Amino acid sequence: MPDLTVPPGADPMPSVRTIAHLVYALHAVAILLGLAGAATVIGSFVGSLPSIVAVVMNYVKRGDARGTWAESHYRWQIRTFWFALLWLVVALLLILTMIGAPIGFGVLVAATVWLIYRIARGWLRLLDRQPMYV
Repeated sequence: MPDLTVPPGADPMPSVRTIAHLVYALHAVAILLGLAGAATVIGSFVGSLPSIVAVVMNYVKRGDARGTWAESHYRWQIRTFWFALLWLVVALLLILTMIGAPIGFGVLVAATVWLIYRIARGWLRLLDRQPMYV
């Protein structure tokens, strides 16, 4: 019986790359919405419809990317969403205290820069058809 598994690093189907591009685009829209008027970019990222749709698409379609270099992008995108949510919760808990408020605002700023970096870096590597190093 022939081995039907996909070798690691194999080229993904075009639809897998298209979904990954769409997810990066949806996350970028969420960031832009945050920059344009939300209370925080991170809050907009994890709480906006574009990002929620994007993470659901990641979970639904990541099986199609399994065994290809695009699998690392799906993992990168999913982790970016969940770590952004974690940093938002940490920042909000710090902001609720008077003493931790300055640190909480610092966490929000740092997490915003980190988020922009993650989406930009991932999308650029996807455009170059390179895997992410997670």
